[in-house]
Amino acid sequence: MPLQFSRHYTLAEARELLPTVRGWFAQMDAVRPRVREAEEVFGPRLAAGEDLGGPATIAFVRDLGQLHDLLRKFHSRNIQLKDPERGLVDFPAQLDGREVFLCWEKSEADITHWHAIDEGFAGRQSLWDSHEG
Repeated sequence: MPLQFSRHYTLAEARELLPTVRGWFAQMDAVRPRVREAEEVFGPRLAAGEDLGGPATIAFVRDLGQLHDLLRKFHSRNIQLKDPERGLVDFPAQLDGREVFLCWEKSEADITHWHAIDEGFAGRQSLWDSHEG
């Protein structure tokens, strides 16, 4: 079966990226509430065709740009962002000759689980059950 991903992480490589990924999530967590609030304020006004210049609009566009840049950081490294609010990501990997995801969420101290490519979080299995860490 052909591989779906061109980039695969070893457990050590994925672990090395965790501080960076945690930082990205912290940035996203800081920006998301401001974007939601601005969408509530500006959404109806934009739909009505109102001209929305000024500092609040500039801040909204800057926050949207920051979120976009953070999403690109995940994408450019082939890290699968599954749930930004939960901080759930999958790192493509190979385990016992098959393509899998190393599964991690920001509430976890370390990467300790994996799941098959076609399974989600519910299919997680411990790396220690049948594999060395």
